[in-house]
Amino acid sequence: MTLTKFTDYSLRLLIYLGLHHDRLVSVGEISRAYRVSPHVMVKVVQRLTEQGLVATVRGRNGGLRLNKPPAEINVGRVIRRTEPGWDLVECFDEARNTCPIDGVCGLKGVLKRAQGAFLDVLDDHTLADFLPRAPALIRLLNRSHEANP
Repeated sequence: MTLTKFTDYSLRLLIYLGLHHDRLVSVGEISRAYRVSPHVMVKVVQRLTEQGLVATVRGRNGGLRLNKPPAEINVGRVIRRTEPGWDLVECFDEARNTCPIDGVCGLKGVLKRAQGAFLDVLDDHTLADFLPRAPALIRLLNRSHEANP
């Protein structure tokens, strides 16, 4: 199983905002901290804003912040919302399925259960579960930012 970079960056952005809940944060700051293109981060912000997870404040002193408490941001739900058509194998998508053994191989059911188990574990966690590590995370992000001003 592989998550897209978009989902990875979405989770990173949410963690960053959770770590800096006391102030507004710019896209540029997050991009520098994670060494990710600001253009990509803007797309991530747009999606998470549409989903009600991130709030944007416009203007000279504007920026980003979480739109919900970290305990209300479920990791499994974020992944479901950021992964497009998450088909592990071709036969998961009935419209594009050309597998000649689809109806009898039995693998499809096992893979669906495995994917469900993966998401079930993630459903047991919220963003708040990862914020107690804040001091160590902030130190690492500050080092990353200092190395790439």
